Amino acid sequence: MDQQLKNEIASRRTFAIISHPDAGKTTITEKLLLFGGAIRDAGTVKGKKSGKFATSDWMEIEKQRGISVTSSVLQFDYDGKRVNILDTPGHEDFSEDTYRTLMAVDSAVMMIDSAKGIEPQTIKLFKVCRMRGIPIFTFMNKMDRMGKEPLELMEELEEVLGIESYAMNWPIGMGKEFMGIYDRHNRRVELARPDGDKRFLEVGEDGDLAESHPIQETSYYEQALGDVLLLDEAGNDFDRERVEKGELTPVFFGSALTNFGVQTFLETYLQFAPPPQPRKTSGDEEVDPFDDEFTGFIFKIQANMNPAHRDRIAFVRIVSGEFDRGMQVTVPRIPKTFKVSQSTQFLADDRETVNMAVAGDIIGLYDTGNYQIGDTITGGKGRFAFEALPQFTPELFVKVTPKNVMKSKHFHKGILQLVQEGAIQYYKTLHTEEVILGAVGQLQFEVFEHRMKNEYNSEVNMEHIGSKVARWIENEGDVKESMTGPRSMLVKDRHDRLVFLFENDFALRWFQDKYPDIKLYSLL
Repeated sequence: MDQQLKNEIASRRTFAIISHPDAGKTTITEKLLLFGGAIRDAGTVKGKKSGKFATSDWMEIEKQRGISVTSSVLQFDYDGKRVNILDTPGHEDFSEDTYRTLMAVDSAVMMIDSAKGIEPQTIKLFKVCRMRGIPIFTFMNKMDRMGKEPLELMEELEEVLGIESYAMNWPIGMGKEFMGIYDRHNRRVELARPDGDKRFLEVGEDGDLAESHPIQETSYYEQALGDVLLLDEAGNDFDRERVEKGELTPVFFGSALTNFGVQTFLETYLQFAPPPQPRKTSGDEEVDPFDDEFTGFIFKIQANMNPAHRDRIAFVRIVSGEFDRGMQVTVPRIPKTFKVSQSTQFLADDRETVNMAVAGDIIGLYDTGNYQIGDTITGGKGRFAFEALPQFTPELFVKVTPKNVMKSKHFHKGILQLVQEGAIQYYKTLHTEEVILGAVGQLQFEVFEHRMKNEYNSEVNMEHIGSKVARWIENEGDVKESMTGPRSMLVKDRHDRLVFLFENDFALRWFQDKYPDIKLYSLL
């Protein structure tokens, strides 16, 4: 591999932003794009009245509800780095999509609402990052509003999440009295409302300002200075190695909405965030980003990003080597080799053809039905597979039928395509072949219904059959239909594997006691 290509790969920074809904994740994404010159005007998610919607929210239902329900891929250049942001859904009903996205990144930015502290969805997503050992950078958002004391937030991080923290900067006041941040890392004070052009004030050797300034006369500055001295004495030391192992999180305070502290965060993040990392195969070997052979894996499939063209895009994280449009790629699962002539990169729904991409980049391949989520793609003769992506056991189930039987072709096509995106799971009854859908959360079904109507012109009837305990079967040959009953329905999934849907945990235990030889298992 030549040096130029190595430099390209080393310049990549690929991360996801994780948070509880409404912590400001999409807002900060917009601001980062603004600094990268990718957009001229930042909208917020809740821009209904102004008609300004967030760039990263492209699906119609997202604009209507003011939520993010898909993972967008956004790319820009900043300070000699090529930044790939994966903007994930914050809503817990879409956690499966988010979990898979976290398999495609090298680091994560955790957004925390400073008024609410650490919320349940943040804890869940943090655990996935921890499981993978990926570095986590924390942004304490909404300092322009009254919230918890900064020391309380730091304590919460360590107690609730069990990760040590290091404050890269420290807020001076909050809410209406938010005056700026004391930047420990860059040894300067950044003013929220500067007089004239002087936004940064230099910090001297003693930790106080090098030159006197009116801010020093305020109690908020005194409090911040006292806190910083306390952190210097009793807080954790900054340790780059521990950050890279995901054992220490650098913490930044700021406000995404007022765009304060975001640029400082971005510049510091790019200094310490890791370049593309090796990825394990199912055989427990590692593929290095600087290997000559092109490899990647599909972590997401999205239908109808352009409803006018009824297209399907497979999102690929490039793990090693270089992708060139027109090259031959192999999908070892099939195994099948084909030429890739249509490839794209994204700014939400705005995309352009990509001719070349390298390890760390996310590209979209037009899919005519060849790809599945989790597929490994290679540019050579490699027949290995990367480690499997997580798949959840659904908890809620509905029976689905078309309202208009004459449109059953649209109905089946729509279901097939939306199921392949991985947000909902498909089952059918053994003899009548009725369609049953399973999902992790109720909102999945609402999005499914909305998209079937708007993208496939197919209105559906959904009959809720409640929550079930789904279990797959290791020894399918030993299963008899006589084992089914009112509390244990036997269905097939989309891969034609048998699945029991039990009424509840009690029904599952009763079945296991009665048929101990049947080996059941669940997904995640």
